[in-house]
Amino acid sequence: MFNNKIRKSLVATALTGTFALSANVLATDLKALHQEGSQIQRAAVQSQEKINTIYEQSQELLGEYRQVTDQTENLKVYNDFLATLVADQQRQINSIQRQIDGLENTNKGTVPLMFRMIDALEQFIKADIPLRTERRTARVENLRELMSRSDVQRSEQFRQILEAYSIEMGYGSELAAFQGTLTVGGNEMTVDYVHLGRLALMAQSLDGEAGWVWNKTTQSWDELPDSFMNSVTSFIKMARREAQLEMDRVPLFAAE
Repeated sequence: MFNNKIRKSLVATALTGTFALSANVLATDLKALHQEGSQIQRAAVQSQEKINTIYEQSQELLGEYRQVTDQTENLKVYNDFLATLVADQQRQINSIQRQIDGLENTNKGTVPLMFRMIDALEQFIKADIPLRTERRTARVENLRELMSRSDVQRSEQFRQILEAYSIEMGYGSELAAFQGTLTVGGNEMTVDYVHLGRLALMAQSLDGEAGWVWNKTTQSWDELPDSFMNSVTSFIKMARREAQLEMDRVPLFAAE
């Protein structure tokens, strides 16, 4: 009986010790678990922070990538635009160069032609009636001087040559009067000149008492009879717009 009590007491003591030991172990385990849980929570927070940081960095990188992509696309469009401009400019350069080459070939034929035109004009003036000869000869000399100037474009030189030809053509269709000097019998006098195109060139003394007509055949001045004086006076007045245009007698030489 006593032994049973002792055994029960020992068992109770053992159980109590076991429970105490288990409680201590359990408390230790809970503490450890709590510490591990805290560490896991801190690690989770840190991991989340890293994830957030990485996500923000990835978003920044994505934004930069998109910006670079947009810039790259814009640069591509701009480069294509520049390439188009360069190609067009090159075509213009090639066209201008062809024009320059063609102009050089044109000048090789045009320049000799222009000099021949000036020579022909000079010869024509010498063979023509003595109508404003000094002025017309000076115009030819100006054309020769113009051809020797490098600061004048070829087109302008050619234009002035054509203008000189146009002036010469005008002399052949106008009725004009002007004063000048005429040498008759070794004496020089001031006279009124009047010409009807190149059909007739006449001169009359200022007092209207004497008159002359240019003889194309003899290349000299012939004195007009008194019967032509009134006609010459009328032509002078008509040329100066002092009288109405009307038909009158003109001293002409028959063609041979």
